[in-house]
Amino acid sequence: MAKEKKINIEDGNAEELKDSLHTEETGAQQGADEAAGEACTAEGPTGSEGGHSEPDAEKDPLEAANEQNAKLKDQLLRTIAEFDNYKKRTLKEKTELILNGGEKAITAILPVLDDFERALADKSDDPQAIREGVQMIFNKFYKTLEGLGVKKIETDDKDFNVDYHEAVAMVPGMGDDKKGKVIDCVQTGYMLNDKVLRHAKVAVGQ
Repeated sequence: MAKEKKINIEDGNAEELKDSLHTEETGAQQGADEAAGEACTAEGPTGSEGGHSEPDAEKDPLEAANEQNAKLKDQLLRTIAEFDNYKKRTLKEKTELILNGGEKAITAILPVLDDFERALADKSDDPQAIREGVQMIFNKFYKTLEGLGVKKIETDDKDFNVDYHEAVAMVPGMGDDKKGKVIDCVQTGYMLNDKVLRHAKVAVGQ
């Protein structure tokens, strides 16, 4: 009986020892789990910052494309508006030029018109005085045209040039020295700066 009691006691001690070891193992496991949890918590923000910082720094491709599209659309609308304003302004300037382009020339000619009015109002019967008056008005008018850039095309003893002359007659028997030269000017030609306004009508030696 004493032996059985001893064994029972030993068995009871064994159970107690087993429970103690189980408790210690459970505590150790919980401690390890808590340490692992703390480590994850400590590493979590760092890992989050390291893992998600690059995607946060980079814009979403779709968002970037939408921003670029909006920017280009705004630029296009501004360009269209500027071009439309340019067309309207150009059309207005062209219309004004057509309507008032001769203002400078007319203003310059008006004094000559005044001279003609005074000449017509003059009651003089002296042919010489009348001729001199007409000559003065002609000279003034010619100078006015020169001031506007108009000049006479010279034809005296000039070689025939299709750029400035228009042949209306061929004159034979003028000699070799007159061949291809302007013999007579039927109608005077004029140029405006470097542009021919009217070709001089001439007779050319043949």
